Amino acid sequence: MFTGLITGVGSISAVTAIGNGQDARFTIQTPQNEVWADAEKKLGASIACSGVCLTVIEAGADWFTVEVSAETLSKTSLGEWQPGTLVNLEGSLRLGDELGGHLVSGHVDGLAIVISITPENGSTRWVFELPPALAPFVAAKGSIALNGVSLTVNEVEGLRFGVNIIPHTAAQTNFATLHSGSWVNVEIDMLARYLARQLSFKGV
Repeated sequence: MFTGLITGVGSISAVTAIGNGQDARFTIQTPQNEVWADAEKKLGASIACSGVCLTVIEAGADWFTVEVSAETLSKTSLGEWQPGTLVNLEGSLRLGDELGGHLVSGHVDGLAIVISITPENGSTRWVFELPPALAPFVAAKGSIALNGVSLTVNEVEGLRFGVNIIPHTAAQTNFATLHSGSWVNVEIDMLARYLARQLSFKGV
């Protein structure tokens, strides 16, 4: 489990195709801060990489390697990763840690596209568009994770929703590299997911 509070931005240093070219192995250079100098990247650890929960298979002092299946590559933005791509990182939640964002599983539900980015007072208003299958799960003032970042939804209209991103969040994540037309990994609030599942059986 994660909180959606990013603890550093890493960068892809190597990409290798594996499994007949269908799967991939990524090596990620870790940020130089006190969090990532600790034991975040021990073998077998779960790390949220731009919102996707991945398992460390190799690690060094300032890097770690993960393997990604063809299924994950097809359902997330990881298929676009290349050397130099910046990646939001968060280590898994420990018992007793502060839950400052919201509970995030690292199981991405799909992709949303950036529609617009507009300065608004001291922050920036971002508008995203969801695929029709995910739109019903997003509500105004609800929580959503975008590229692993815990955010509050401001408003919803059809397939589109807006969030405000403050300068601190932009500076501490890979949002500064995004633009209109960029794709972001989306994880809907897990309570919405299970409620929808329950309602699907109503009257059965």
